[in-house]
Amino acid sequence: MAKSVTKDMTQGSPIRLILQFCIPLFFGMLFQQFYNMMDTIIVGKFLGVQALASVGATGSINFMVIGFCMGVCNGFAIPVAQQFGAGDYHNLRKYVANSAWLAIAFAGFMTAAVCVLCRQILKWMNTPADIMEGAYSYIFVIFLGIPVIYLYNLLSGIIRSLGDSKSPLFFLVLSSGLNIILDLTLILIFDMGVAGAAWATVISQAVSGIACLIYIMLRFDILKISKEEWRVDGRCVGTLCNMGIPMGLQYSITAIGSVILQTAVNGIGSMAVAAVAAGAKIGMFFCCPFDAMGSTMATYAGQNVGAGKLDRVSKGVKSTCLLGLGYSLIAALILGLFGGTIALFFVDAGETEIIRHVTWFLWGNVAFFFPLALVNIVRFTIQGLGFSKFAILAGVAEMAARCLVALIFVPEFGYLAVCFASPVAWIFADLFLVPAYMHVMKKLQKMKLRSV
Repeated sequence: MAKSVTKDMTQGSPIRLILQFCIPLFFGMLFQQFYNMMDTIIVGKFLGVQALASVGATGSINFMVIGFCMGVCNGFAIPVAQQFGAGDYHNLRKYVANSAWLAIAFAGFMTAAVCVLCRQILKWMNTPADIMEGAYSYIFVIFLGIPVIYLYNLLSGIIRSLGDSKSPLFFLVLSSGLNIILDLTLILIFDMGVAGAAWATVISQAVSGIACLIYIMLRFDILKISKEEWRVDGRCVGTLCNMGIPMGLQYSITAIGSVILQTAVNGIGSMAVAAVAAGAKIGMFFCCPFDAMGSTMATYAGQNVGAGKLDRVSKGVKSTCLLGLGYSLIAALILGLFGGTIALFFVDAGETEIIRHVTWFLWGNVAFFFPLALVNIVRFTIQGLGFSKFAILAGVAEMAARCLVALIFVPEFGYLAVCFASPVAWIFADLFLVPAYMHVMKKLQKMKLRSV
């Protein structure tokens, strides 16, 4: 067993462990958003506002499909973390092997299905005619890359479930640099347009996924899987599906609301689409700490519930919520003062209307960052505890909120309503998740008492 690359989170100070795990994870997600954002910056600067709108128009459908892939992989990693916390390495390897078989099956089916349907989906979303071809060129290539999305997210999730959040960071740094080089090369030299930006993303993610695979093979003796452990096991498959599919559906159900909202934005015009595209990219960049906190709590809760240490889970949630509150205040100050300036990375200074709309979007979102922090911390903790089906209901709450704004308030108030769609969704999710977390903890405490 390669002890130097695994980390037991069931012993020691919760806040110290959470910070040690969260900080590398944060930088990894920051670089991931960085190279995603570089696509948007390069497209906006070198190909123009119409091309920027083409990429932006695919954002919600991209999140719906790719989010499902990421959610499934995160769910597959939870039983691995639980078995690691319990010290059962034989079952841990069986879960890893069966998750690989499931990921191959899911990736093959999804790639074929969404590539066939993506043009029709864009039509259903009322994508403006002047950006339809650009949007299709971009999203079709992204969907072709679904297998490498599974590859990276599954392997990085397994690495993190064993307590190592640093290694995926190094691979993403490599991938980020490669993505920028490929963006510039494929767009400026090979004149591939928005499709070039998509290919840059897919190739870069493939490199980071292969790097994860090589690293696991070289460093993790605990993952030396035997021929017997590679066999498909019905019990493992059932557990993995019970964890992974609800988490994937949570992302996709949430994204359905985003698709409906995007459809409403498309109806406003390509100017609004471009503004939301830029504002969303900036927002996602500043939301990386919340994503890192959530993923940290999934591993932390998974290992500790596997070890039967529920008191440490509660302490971890409280500590992480305080971190979320502190960062929310800092982010609000930065975006409140400099949101318009940051928008200049995406569009020229002469695009004053887009810059003004981006600023409104950022102000509307950043004022509600702490509810977003709660969504990530509480939801991922619940999932790490093994109750991933609650994630679907939280996703339903977010979907309902975005649909409400898109169908009722956007027609009445226009772009201003779009700026507050996500905050309303976060609040709806919190109204479900906080009571759900309390219920789950009480249930686990009763189960623990009965087993004594």
